[in-house]
Amino acid sequence: MSEAVRVARGLGWPEPDRSSTGSAPRARPTGLGWPGPRPSSEASVKASAKASAKGHGPAAVSRESSGEDPVPRETEPDEDTRRELADVIPEADDTTPLARSVAEDARRRIQLSGRRLPRPQQTRVLTVANQKGGVGKTTTAVNIAAALAQAGLQVLVIDTDPQGNASTALGIEHHAEVPGVYDVLVEGVPLADVVQPCPDVPGLRAAPATIDLAGAEIELVSMVARETRLRRALETFLEGAEERGEPRVDYVLIDCPPSLGLLTVNAFCAAQEVLIPIQCEYYALEGLTQLLKNIELIRGHLNPTLHVSTILLTMYDGRTRLAAQVAEEVRNHFPDVVLRTTVPRSVRISEAPSHGQTVMTYDPGSSGALSYLAAARELAERAEQHGASA
Repeated sequence: MSEAVRVARGLGWPEPDRSSTGSAPRARPTGLGWPGPRPSSEASVKASAKASAKGHGPAAVSRESSGEDPVPRETEPDEDTRRELADVIPEADDTTPLARSVAEDARRRIQLSGRRLPRPQQTRVLTVANQKGGVGKTTTAVNIAAALAQAGLQVLVIDTDPQGNASTALGIEHHAEVPGVYDVLVEGVPLADVVQPCPDVPGLRAAPATIDLAGAEIELVSMVARETRLRRALETFLEGAEERGEPRVDYVLIDCPPSLGLLTVNAFCAAQEVLIPIQCEYYALEGLTQLLKNIELIRGHLNPTLHVSTILLTMYDGRTRLAAQVAEEVRNHFPDVVLRTTVPRSVRISEAPSHGQTVMTYDPGSSGALSYLAAARELAERAEQHGASA
């Protein structure tokens, strides 16, 4: 089944009602106030016909449900096909906000789903950090990682938060008996010995955090080169990938605890880039100022290559003036690093970890999943600006 066929599902197109034997199929109402199955214009007729001929339209969906051979999954719709599919979706005005929202999500799904993202020429290591809690660090790390992996890239997540929330969201075992990041930092265990594959997303692996990591801050104080232990372990892991018969890792995302202790310092020293999730509230701006000062200290003394490459606005509520003001202020101060994509408040994003999943697999068609998919695409397309030409 092609990706376009998959994204065509659930777009609000009426389906034939065959409940009456012998009668012609009738269009069931969608409940969104959208028009029936008759295209509204000659252009949409042509677009629908062309899409169906290529195996990407509603007819392709019905073929698959009838048991006919689906289009191979490897067939990715081209830009023209995506555009034509998006044009078929009816417009909705301000009088039907729900229909407008669903239509926008449907267009984004067509544009984003099934895309292959470019591989960087070298591994990009990003630390996802913000010392303020509850801004979406872990949620951002695991969902962007899943989105990149679904787009055909090799991704590694390193969980340095003793709470282990990233490990939970990725479905990775992280109880006390499981070797994890603590063993790497304190015991010197090779990173390759603790990495586990994510069961739901091929190409995504993770180094889990166990409760033992809570004591690592104290144990690291007396150790030699305590700030760079994670960097050395990661470098050894990446260099040994070919010897282990593994593909090269394209992206490494390090999830940090909500503090600026030695665990976060290790994450900063191991990365070249910092991805900062910012909640669209006033306190987040205060926390950003403090974080930037600490990044400058790391640059001056431990890791001169570290820089803030990406800022992502999370928990965005377009109904409030405050969220718009915070977003505007951040964009004015950091015009080159703030992503165009914003992540809205989403129940699906919050529900996914309770099922041991990211929102990318829990509900791939939700607005939250689409937002993280768009953010991952933006992040990958900015590779050339950060010295990792795609």
